[in-house]
Amino acid sequence: MNPRSPRSRVSRGHTLLELTISLALGMLIVVAALSLYRAQRAAFERAADVARIHDAGVSALELLAQQIQLAGFGTARSDAPLFGCTQGRVIGADTAASCESLASRSDGVQVRYAADIVATWPTSGGVPTDCIGQGVADAFVGNRFYAKPSTSTGEPELYCEGGGKQAQPLVEGIERIGLAYWLTGASSAVDASAIARDRWPDVHAVDICVQVRGFAVAGKRRTNYADCAGAPVTTDDGRTHQAFSRRVEIRNVSAPLDKGGA
Repeated sequence: MNPRSPRSRVSRGHTLLELTISLALGMLIVVAALSLYRAQRAAFERAADVARIHDAGVSALELLAQQIQLAGFGTARSDAPLFGCTQGRVIGADTAASCESLASRSDGVQVRYAADIVATWPTSGGVPTDCIGQGVADAFVGNRFYAKPSTSTGEPELYCEGGGKQAQPLVEGIERIGLAYWLTGASSAVDASAIARDRWPDVHAVDICVQVRGFAVAGKRRTNYADCAGAPVTTDDGRTHQAFSRRVEIRNVSAPLDKGGA
């Protein structure tokens, strides 16, 4: 057949049209596959972030609860097993502590108890340790907890300052600690600013709350959550926030918690 004939030109035209349609369909399939991949990746990242937030919240609560439950172990009443700060961290000598405000608005607390190998994890040499694993030569352990952003990464972390007054991060993602204290005979919990210095030995239970922030995700999205005070908060920082809370009784104080005021 003559390649210049009309029939040949029509045949070539159909082939070009089919190629164009095939390319278009191929592009649609690629775009759909990429969209599905991105959606699956985003879902995986969100699930991983939720799991990380849960692990961080539970770990921080468990650590703080274990320490607060030990408050006063092996100490006299005058040794003030607990001392707290509202939106600040504890500074100064253990027996004459004061407060320094924190930009993170995290509460801080100092926990004191006898330094022995039962209440602490001992070193390889059998020496009692503080919250960051340092050997303690004194008769009492004085651990101080608060939350603030890391100076190196900018991510919020739960910090503990041990007996050597050296602070180390323990749990990443903790942006704020909220603490409320139950005093003997009280019908409700109060924050640290409402407790006179001579009343700290009367604290027999503590409401602990940790507020956790997740990883940054692509794009800005508005999220809602309840903070440690139970107040609704709206943020557009593209992160998930969640608060975890728990009440613990101090084992070395005999006064029972007034369940009617809980």
